[in-house]
Amino acid sequence: MEKLTLTIPKQKNIALIAHDGKKQELITWCEAHKEILNQHFLCGTGTTARMITDATNLPVKGYNSGPLGGDQQIGAKIVEGQIDLVIFFSDPLTAAPHDPDVKALLRIAQVYDIPIANNKASADFMITSPYLNSEYEHEVINFQENIRQRATSMKKE
Repeated sequence: MEKLTLTIPKQKNIALIAHDGKKQELITWCEAHKEILNQHFLCGTGTTARMITDATNLPVKGYNSGPLGGDQQIGAKIVEGQIDLVIFFSDPLTAAPHDPDVKALLRIAQVYDIPIANNKASADFMITSPYLNSEYEHEVINFQENIRQRATSMKKE
């Protein structure tokens, strides 16, 4: 499969997401890393975004709440090239009614080679990485070429 080299810019678009049981942990994490986060563009799912802004004064653009389509909105922004990394404090011990949406978000981040941290330890490693404050080149599938090839092969059948 043909690949394209894309560049994640120096100033990142960071999505912040947390399940209900992990929201306070993410807020505390954001407060601890406020100086770093303030240098980037932040967005998140509805309740989480509002709670982070209220607690830290960080500007976080809010989308819908996760169960109301927010995870899918974040996934769409990844596809559009408008999210560069995701910090998602998920709760592995509590069932979520929107689990298929969460899995779709994780899958799309993987497809587009977007870094995703799903707990405090991985978020700590990500936020302190030298890549956070520099451009980063990564390869993704050339989806337009892939679609063209698939359409051509289907016509032959």
